This record gives sequence, structure tokens and C-alpha cells, in this order.
Amino acid sequence: MKSFEVSERKLAESSRYLAGGVASSLRAAMKPTPLFVSSGAGSRVRDVDGNEYIDYLLAYGPLILGHAHPVLTAKVHEAMQQGYTYGLQHDGEIRLARRLTEMWPSADKVALSGSGTEAVMVALRLARAHTGKTKIVRFHGHFHGWSDAIFTSFPSPDMKLAETSGETDEVRPGTSGQSRSSLQEVILLPWNDPEALENVLRARHAEIAAVITEPVMCNNGCIAPKPGYFERMRELTAELGIVLIFDEVITGFRFGPGGAQERLGIVPDLTTMGKAMAGGIALSAVVGKLEIMNLIDRGTVNHLGTLNGNCIATAAALATIEELTLDDGAAFREMEQNAIRLADGLRILLRKHGLRGVVNRTGPVFHLMFIERDEVTTFEEFAERDAGMYAKFAELMLNEGVLVRPSGLWYLSSVHTEEDVTLTLASADRALSVLTAINRKD
Repeated sequence: MKSFEVSERKLAESSRYLAGGVASSLRAAMKPTPLFVSSGAGSRVRDVDGNEYIDYLLAYGPLILGHAHPVLTAKVHEAMQQGYTYGLQHDGEIRLARRLTEMWPSADKVALSGSGTEAVMVALRLARAHTGKTKIVRFHGHFHGWSDAIFTSFPSPDMKLAETSGETDEVRPGTSGQSRSSLQEVILLPWNDPEALENVLRARHAEIAAVITEPVMCNNGCIAPKPGYFERMRELTAELGIVLIFDEVITGFRFGPGGAQERLGIVPDLTTMGKAMAGGIALSAVVGKLEIMNLIDRGTVNHLGTLNGNCIATAAALATIEELTLDDGAAFREMEQNAIRLADGLRILLRKHGLRGVVNRTGPVFHLMFIERDEVTTFEEFAERDAGMYAKFAELMLNEGVLVRPSGLWYLSSVHTEEDVTLTLASADRALSVLTAINRKD
């Protein structure tokens, strides 16, 4: 068994000064204790107790090039020599914006910001200003940041909040202290249900400004859209004068140079992106059609932010994009192949140990869940998973030297190797053996 004594001691110290003891509430879910890290390199991270892990958490997604990537580090260091941020314009903004318009099907123009939450806020304002309408359709199980106007109760082991599913008139806040009135403009629908979507859009299109959706429901089950679902969504929103927003904060720069929209062949009106975009440096963006983005040009929609487009973030994004697109995107192909190997191997191990479970994979992202089903294709089905059992598995994997998110979502980076996958599967074999023994005792 690994020792976490120093992490536990540092958590006690941190809790004296830092609210919650951690800088993001999400991190408190880790068992047996939130880890404190001393360093990271490549696909590995080392904690303050000297334990090393193969990392599939990847800082909750951004580290698509792994830890301390030498090219990214060098480019950021080079940019820092010229100053961190100016509050003025610089060439890096132009170069990055031009690059994004070249890569992304939906990008005529770009607005840069600092986080996925901020990007969603900008996109919603643009949609409302463009249409003159106020209502926003969003879906159960999707996550669009934690601003008051869009953060609804989010049922996952990480967030530890009550579950909701199915269509309902009640939209519950995602946290205490959130303004309930701010959610009055949100219409919450089941995802992957084209009939429910069409019924609402046709009945209420005169008040609906936008539909916002993840292209793949990554956080809750890594559930892919059903065939024809997005095609119908695109047809309806175009017909009824509703802005279609793809939230590609997770899928962007993971599913290919042009995100999930390129893979799916669907061009939304606006797209939000972040996380992997700058390889771990804080940066996000909204890209979209000219007639909508020009609302910022004209000053109709204010786009504010002290650190928007700063030199460090734009340098990091340009370096990350360059690395990912080398050799005609070889990094994307390698990430996906390793994800396939790992997901297939975990499915084999579940059968070996007589455990019911599902591994949903799309691109280099997958969700492992313990559930009495052969497949999971809806949020309602995903809600049946044994979240406690997976959290125990994640704890066992930590002792095996593999860092995974307690919710079941796994990310792969461009620097994970076949050897990493082999070692991870051997660790999972041992962890599942222990988990099976624990279940028998219970």
C-alpha cells in the first residue's frame, strides 16, 4: 500500500488557509486523500510522498501534450522573455486567431478569453444579441461551466449533488448560493431525443435564442450522439432562427484539428473551446459565423477580460497546435489508437473478473462505469451506474500507481505510450481482482 502521509499533512495545513483545502471543489472527491504534487513529466506525475503515477486525469483534460512538454515549455519561456501580458495587442493574437479560422469549420472570427466558463458566457450573450430572444435550451448531463446563468444540478460523483433526469419544467441550481432567477431562461431537455427537441423548438422558437450542446456527452458517460440526431438539430435550429452552439471545451483539440464538428460533419453557428487548446495554460475561445461575431466588432456585445489573449496563453496555444498537427496529425492517431487499446483491454478485464460494466469511448476519451447493462446510450441509463464502486476502483488504481478521475472519465495524451497502456492494464487487472473480493465480502 502506498503512503499518502505527506499529502494528508499538507491538506490539513492547506485547509487552515485555503477554502476547502483545495483550489477547486472538484478535487476534493479524490480518495483516500486529495494528492499534493511535487512534479510531472510526460505521462507521469509524482506526489509529495514520492509516489509516481501514470496520469489519465491530465488536470481534468487540458494536458493533451502531457506534463512539462519540452517544446511547449520552451515556447512559453521564450514568450515570457518579452513580457507576460500587455493589456495591448500583439502578433500572437493575430496568429492564433488566423490559425483557428483555418482549422475550425465554424470559425469565421475568434474571441479569446480565459476559461471555458467565460467562453460559454460570451457565446450565450452573442446568441441572445443576434436573435433578440432570451431562452437557452441545454441538456441533462452536459456541463457548460459554472456561471449562474447555465450551471444546473450536475449529478456526478465529483459534484456530489442530487440526480435529475428526463424532461422537467424545474431547473435546479448546481450549487448553494446560486441565483435561482438566473436559470429562469434555461429550458432543460433530455439529450439524444430528437422528438423532445423538435417538440420544444417548434412550440417555443419565438423565445429560444440558442441550443447549446456538447458534441459528445463526455462528463457523463462519454455518450455519442445517435445517428441523425445532430443533423436534425442543425436543420431545426437553422429553420427556426435559433443559434446552435457546440461546447467543444472538452472535445476541441482532442477529436482532431477541427474538433468533434469536423468529425461529425456538422457546422454550428458558434463554438466554445478551451482545456486542451493551450496544453495546460489558461485559455479559451469562442469562434463563429461572421454575422454573429461582428456583434463584438460593432460594440453591440462587450467582450471583456484583463488577460484575454495574453502573450503566454497565445504562445502556448500556437505551440500546442503545432505539436498536434505535425506529420499530418500523427499525434491524434496515436492518442486514439492507445485509447482503443486501453478501452478494449478494460472490457476484456471486466469479463475476466465477472463484473458488469461498460466502457464508452469516442476518440481519445472514454468513460468506464460499473452498471448492469450491456450498453449505455442515454443519460438516464448512465444514472444507473454504481458510482461508489467506481470510486473504490479509482482508489485501488491509485495504489497501483495509476491516476484516474473518480467519476470514471479517462483522458489520454499525445505522450502516453503502448508501455503505459500495458502497465495500466496490469494494474487494472490487480485492482479488479481486489474489487471483486471486496464485493464478495459485502
